[in-house]
Amino acid sequence: MEENFSPIDPVAFSLGPISVHWYGVIIGLGIALALWLAIREGEKRGLDNDLFADLMLWAIPISILSARLYYVIFQWEYYSQHPSEILAIWNGGIAIHGALIGAVVTAYIFTKKKNVSFWKVADIAAPSIILGQAIGRWGNFINQEAHGGEVTRAFLENLMLPEFIINQMYINGTYYHPTFLYESIWNLLGFALLMYLRRVNLRRGELFLSYVIWYSIGRFFVEGLRTDSLMLTDMLRIAQVISIALIVLAVALWIYRRKQGYANIRYLDVEEQPKKKKSKGKK
Repeated sequence: MEENFSPIDPVAFSLGPISVHWYGVIIGLGIALALWLAIREGEKRGLDNDLFADLMLWAIPISILSARLYYVIFQWEYYSQHPSEILAIWNGGIAIHGALIGAVVTAYIFTKKKNVSFWKVADIAAPSIILGQAIGRWGNFINQEAHGGEVTRAFLENLMLPEFIINQMYINGTYYHPTFLYESIWNLLGFALLMYLRRVNLRRGELFLSYVIWYSIGRFFVEGLRTDSLMLTDMLRIAQVISIALIVLAVALWIYRRKQGYANIRYLDVEEQPKKKKSKGKK
């Protein structure tokens, strides 16, 4: 029996010939909220209030490019035949692992230039990152992508989901697992956990490593339900392989940094900040 409701229009509004998609609006909202949270916490931890804003000027475009590049590389068979679609990120198709790689590399170089601890900045940013991811998944919801396998309407109703979510999971005559929602909820729980761990006063770097472990565990299981996974082989999903690798790496770094004495400073420790160099010129 064909349902008689329509999916949500992916276009939020239009400005003349320019269409603004909900996907971009939601991603932008996630970034803005994440940045505001990081700036507030950075000020409490003694960082300049413009440090995260300056970092984001570099990290956002680089992360978007690396996220898209990551996705296109693993879908090259398709994009080699449709090169005009390579830049069409408003239709979806950016990989979060690609974005994280770009963001981490950018942050590492940026903090070295600013003479600030990378691990301190990463710890402060960790809750912001996972909150932004939780919000960003709703862009996938609007685009009706990143969903799981087929289910019945009764299955979705038994999950006590709002009607608008159930209806949006009806795609081309079939209902699907709302895996975007599973991951969003997991990330929100991770956000709450990281906010709590701030008060526990972990050693430097361990808040960020906790984020990596928490997110990777959830992503591993959610990815197993999805039908649009990027595949390494016929059996191996790339996101699951990377999730396992990240968990192992994070645990190894946690142990190594403690044994080598690189994590003696704790999150809530107050440090004397390096003085800014005086600019040359007239006084």
